[in-house]
Amino acid sequence: MLYFLTPKTNDTSRVTSLININRYLPICPPPPPKVGSTCSIAVSKGLLPKKRDTSTRYSHPHSRRSSVYQTEKLVNPTPPDPMAATSPDSGDLILVEPAKPGSRVAVVTINRPKALNALTRPMMVSLAAAFRRLDADDGVAAVVLAGRGRAFCSGVDLTAAEEVFKGDVKDPAADPVVQMERCRKPIVGAIAGFAVTAGFEIALACDILVAGRSAKFIDTHAKFGIFPSWGLSQKLSRVIGPNRAREVSLTCMPITAEMAEKWGLVNHIVDDTQVLSKAIEVCEAIARNNRNLVVLYKSVINDGLQLDLEHARALEKERAHDYYNGMTKEQFASMQKFIQGRSSKPPSKL
Repeated sequence: MLYFLTPKTNDTSRVTSLININRYLPICPPPPPKVGSTCSIAVSKGLLPKKRDTSTRYSHPHSRRSSVYQTEKLVNPTPPDPMAATSPDSGDLILVEPAKPGSRVAVVTINRPKALNALTRPMMVSLAAAFRRLDADDGVAAVVLAGRGRAFCSGVDLTAAEEVFKGDVKDPAADPVVQMERCRKPIVGAIAGFAVTAGFEIALACDILVAGRSAKFIDTHAKFGIFPSWGLSQKLSRVIGPNRAREVSLTCMPITAEMAEKWGLVNHIVDDTQVLSKAIEVCEAIARNNRNLVVLYKSVINDGLQLDLEHARALEKERAHDYYNGMTKEQFASMQKFIQGRSSKPPSKL
């Protein structure tokens, strides 16, 4: 038996979710949409609650609608700073805000919960722009990417499939995954609920993943006849192994949070209400370290993964040589002083 959810929303576009969780049942055609509502999303029994959860998923001061971004938008007539800006095309569907006032951790939120955070073309452009801005912002040391509500991201809004998949599909400036991969700052994904197809690919573009116990990663490319273009067909096999990846992608089998942790896909599993706070905690631990070295370290790890071990080790050696050759005597002295000072401090919570 399938349930149809027809939440009311100001977004008048009809949303067709990528989710058809029960692979033994065909997708039921949605009923005609009401004016001012998203179209019905078929959700199989048991994987989503029958009654919509209207509570806030994350116990975080910026998880409510009265966010820093929205306050600035209402009261500040000057252009907002990069930590609180979105594309004018996306409205408030992509939010960017500090984890807390003065924090060097930015939180990017996909904010379309009534459509399970399904992505429209303007949202993709805004998400890509957000990561470009954060990469260039010297006040940001690490980034959390989250989704509001019961899903991290349910994929692409298929009512606009042609607009999404044709035309600008090769434009890197409008590609959120490309911009995430180019972002020098570490990105921690906060995965609560579903990460489906395009949402799965966005999760794979993160450097570290924190998952809630309800999290499910699902690849529905094969079910809907959509060819992957954000890296899922290549990245997943390198993370969980080719045999598991083939089964996940060819059968559209969900990966639960427990499976994801066992297979090395996620770093931490926590209660759903703690996903965002744990992701911020990881980012804050990163932000306490040497900022320049964090950026260089992420780069050499990710670049080395594109090479065989021999060439990757040569790459590390070359970059280490360049790094130390570029340091002055004063910088070496500062390094020694810093190390001596840190020895008396309590260890990180992580």
